[in-house]
Amino acid sequence: MKRTAIQNELIAIATKNHGLLRPEDVVKVAKNKNSILHSWFEWNQGKAAHEYRLWQARKLIISYRIKIIERQVKPCRMYVSLKQDRYREKGGYRSLEVVLSQPNLREQLLQEALEELSYFEEKYNQLEELAEVFKAIKKVIKKKAKKKKGKKRS
Repeated sequence: MKRTAIQNELIAIATKNHGLLRPEDVVKVAKNKNSILHSWFEWNQGKAAHEYRLWQARKLIISYRIKIIERQVKPCRMYVSLKQDRYREKGGYRSLEVVLSQPNLREQLLQEALEELSYFEEKYNQLEELAEVFKAIKKVIKKKAKKKKGKKRS
């Protein structure tokens, strides 16, 4: 019920703006304490400012890049956030070099990448131009599943 009401409110906001849903318009409507959207936001200025600074820190952390010499690839993120760390009270980021060098962490990163690829496919599966990409994603996932099955038998 609440989810439908929120969805309807978002549709109404977008409709008022010719189909475009902009965050600033959502916040403007949510400021009204009677709005169903109101509780989704932090209205205490101090807490909101702190949360924004945390978001800025995350953005800063993921902006740094390194080049992995042995593979001669393009620069990539210097730090990565694994799910296991995101759900901890004081979660954080790990050095990509450390994650890639530790089999269990590398496996977690790979699993998360495959989940994101599956989500990507689900989101864009209507685009025929990406059919080859989706085929490659399925191939990698299938190969990974076979490897996992082979390890269980050993």
